[in-house]
Amino acid sequence: MVTVKDLLKGKGRVVWTIDPSKTVYDALILMAEKRIGALVVRDGKKVVGMISERDYARKVILAGKSSRDTTVADIMTTKVYGVSPSHSINDCMALMTEARIRHLPVLESGELVGIVSIGDVVKSIISEQKYIIRQLETYITGR
Repeated sequence: MVTVKDLLKGKGRVVWTIDPSKTVYDALILMAEKRIGALVVRDGKKVVGMISERDYARKVILAGKSSRDTTVADIMTTKVYGVSPSHSINDCMALMTEARIRHLPVLESGELVGIVSIGDVVKSIISEQKYIIRQLETYITGR
């Protein structure tokens, strides 16, 4: 079974973060530059929230607010679900589905060491299934 640790070995451990006092505009610029859909919000080393493009659309645009005048703290999601490197990819999929979220910070001894997206999880599951199918085909055909 593939673990978060295995997944991070392949994708890397870079996590883009932002301070809660920054503006939503600053967050959008960083997300656009890094071509990502969410940022972990940290106050110092402590994870205090998540901000995503969805948060922007729902809590700024639809609310008629300005991204230059609204802080990350004003719209971030404060209930952060996280996983450890030892969690399985299936654990991540179950948590993401149940909580209706797309990103999971990876924490080890309270320290942020990575992030897993729904895309990462789906890609890993598909890869694992392809491997199992190839093994079964080899077994059945005797090659």
